[in-house]
Amino acid sequence: MMAVVMTNLENKGKAAPAKPVAAKPAAAPAKPVEEKKEAAPASTGLKSENIFGMMATYLNLGLGKPLIPKVAAVFGFEILAKKGAQPSLVYSIDLKNGQGATTRGAPANADATFTMTDDDFEAVCMGKLNPQIAFMQGKMKIKGNMSKASKFTPDLFPPPTPENLTKYAPTKL
Repeated sequence: MMAVVMTNLENKGKAAPAKPVAAKPAAAPAKPVEEKKEAAPASTGLKSENIFGMMATYLNLGLGKPLIPKVAAVFGFEILAKKGAQPSLVYSIDLKNGQGATTRGAPANADATFTMTDDDFEAVCMGKLNPQIAFMQGKMKIKGNMSKASKFTPDLFPPPTPENLTKYAPTKL
């Protein structure tokens, strides 16, 4: 049944540009434009995006619940494509409420905000770059409560190995 629904949706999307010429030329093209606008910011091509997706799935499965009383903080992440650029990706990790959550966008009240390049973020998550050394070398900038920031360590989440990225891949409907 799901295959029939998906086929109908695909056919509807393909048929929409041809039919509006006779029926509704202005209304039908507006829907694909809106869908493209929503889809465009969903993927930046940065490695960090997959890591945040893995973290989100990990927390959604309830596996991060023991972290909440231990960490009790909300973190913001600004990921840069290259050093000196504007943030290409902004995420929020809430390890203060419920079972935790990872969402795209800046948090309303972050206890600490980390800013670093995509490559440095991946290296920290993989355990290849010590967060304290990254901070001392200027590869990671931290705004906010340093005590709370020090509680965010690479061992809170599984390392983003290919196996874990597959295991905790976001589910697609």
